[in-house]
Amino acid sequence: MNRPQFQPEQAKAIAAAFAAEQVEYVFIGKSAAVLMGFPAITQDVDVFPKKSPENGARIVSALRGIGFEINDEVADAIRRGKDFVQIKNGPFDVDLIFAPDGIANFETAKARSLNVEGFQVANLRDIIASKRASGREKDMLDLPLLEKFREEYEKQNPSPLKSSADIVEKRKK
Repeated sequence: MNRPQFQPEQAKAIAAAFAAEQVEYVFIGKSAAVLMGFPAITQDVDVFPKKSPENGARIVSALRGIGFEINDEVADAIRRGKDFVQIKNGPFDVDLIFAPDGIANFETAKARSLNVEGFQVANLRDIIASKRASGREKDMLDLPLLEKFREEYEKQNPSPLKSSADIVEKRKK
């Protein structure tokens, strides 16, 4: 079966469903970069959710609410926060990545994330770090283009957070 390519409407559906269920997450991967304006194609929506049984239960409810068929085995994997859960039995493909390569933890990624046109997306530096750490050939091919895109994006959208020290300092305030 030929699956639809990633479209921002899919991210809107996820964002709305996750907001209604109070799911903690950020978009990550190439789909997050596309939401930021990266000119590329991808096949799925990549989501980095917070790993907790409660958040997992909210994810299951949200995805079922927008037409995903989540069986007990997949629901259990989501609630447990299995490192990678790929879901292809819904209106589009979703990858839940509870432990993305190259990113220390959800809290740090969330603190560095950006709100881009209503989408909470991982920082481009985290997206790039994750792709680099994965070592997958397809990710290595994307890296030079993502780096160029990041340079241009940061010129046009200077980040208020420059380092992890800035994040710590911001939390103290």
